[in-house]
Amino acid sequence: MVELSKAQDIEAGDGTTSVVVIAGALLDACQKLMVRGIHPTAISDAFKLCIDKSREILEGMSTPVNLEDRDELIKAAKTSLSSKVVSQYSEFLAPLAVDAVLRVVSSNDANNVDLRDIQLVKKLGGILEDTEIVDGLVFSRSAAKSAGGPTRIKNAKIALIQFCLSPPKTDMDNNIVVNDYEQVDRLIREERTYLLNMCKVIKKSGANVLLIQKSILRDATTDMSLHFLAKMGVMVVQDIERKEVEFISKTLNCKPIASIDSLKPEKLGSAENVEELSTGDGKIIKITGIPTKGKTVTALVRASNKQVLDETERSLHDALCVVRSLVKNRRIISGGSAPEVELSLQLSKYSKELQGAESYCVRAFADALDIVPTTLAENAGLHPISIVTELRNRHAKGEANAGINVREGIISDMREINVIQPFLTTWSALSLATETVRMILKIDDIVETR
Repeated sequence: MVELSKAQDIEAGDGTTSVVVIAGALLDACQKLMVRGIHPTAISDAFKLCIDKSREILEGMSTPVNLEDRDELIKAAKTSLSSKVVSQYSEFLAPLAVDAVLRVVSSNDANNVDLRDIQLVKKLGGILEDTEIVDGLVFSRSAAKSAGGPTRIKNAKIALIQFCLSPPKTDMDNNIVVNDYEQVDRLIREERTYLLNMCKVIKKSGANVLLIQKSILRDATTDMSLHFLAKMGVMVVQDIERKEVEFISKTLNCKPIASIDSLKPEKLGSAENVEELSTGDGKIIKITGIPTKGKTVTALVRASNKQVLDETERSLHDALCVVRSLVKNRRIISGGSAPEVELSLQLSKYSKELQGAESYCVRAFADALDIVPTTLAENAGLHPISIVTELRNRHAKGEANAGINVREGIISDMREINVIQPFLTTWSALSLATETVRMILKIDDIVETR
């Protein structure tokens, strides 16, 4: 079940709870069918018929969406945010998610979005409405200014380096025995000369902002190297994580530099402004005005406490996944359990066209889908039996878009109240749950080993 939920998260980014609930209901239905003497292979084949028929029904309920129709995309993102702790801010967060995805989509013909091109940077302090999309880079740390280095650079030339500005270490552990003060002075002079030469090479390349990758073998910088760089007017940002390097190089359109010998002007990135800004809980560094910027976006997430900050990041990520789903499959469908109830009714009718055990299994599949509206009604604090009964009655009258309005506790037309979701979310949850159940049905026995 854990792997099933992970698969749903990768495919659609939403509906992770729904896919587990549906799989559990289908497994319960399988158990009851097997008690009645129906063979697991017959159940599996019948479920395959159900999933094929479900695709036809869901496509009939869905409507195409255009990526240029920003309002429709925002409605889908709002539906995803409505179940989150920060649901009261859905009017603010949904447009942010839509704009972020649309900025990284390569073209209107794109069929996927790499969410690694959208970086979410958390910074404690301020209020949630301070969350913003930054057209550039943001680092949730301060510049290295212990030696009096600059904190703001105009017309910056940026070098992303992966080597250390500190004295080298040998590959093996060894000790150096110093006998007198002259040898100590010589060591200090050699270290000073070594670091000064490195800093001169950096200055000669034209770089005035250094982004230094974090090192685990030795210190990335020393007080002496920071002193030299400060005198040369070079701004230093330390502790760049390895996982951030690809995003930074893509954004700045520069190349990471592994050694001082390969530091060339053509490998540098450029930006109009690099500055350190104060926030309620420390400093951040913003890099803006990148002339050759790649298709990436940074979202600076703000909140007044850590719990809200973490929840905002998670909710914004889910909203981004919903918009990505609409890029992958450009169809939307009603929410509020409308698709599941319509599937249940249509599959029940379809079961009457079949015969024997096949008909019985399809009917059991249809009944299992009622778990979704039942669970939704229970979670909303409503009476599940009366709500689901009324909902099935409305669908039987032909209202395919009728669903549960959890805010008012009634049955409403989901399209009228703008509760919509990506077709991919519903279809992926249903197909993955069914495939998992069919796979489990094929297991005859478990052999325990020690």
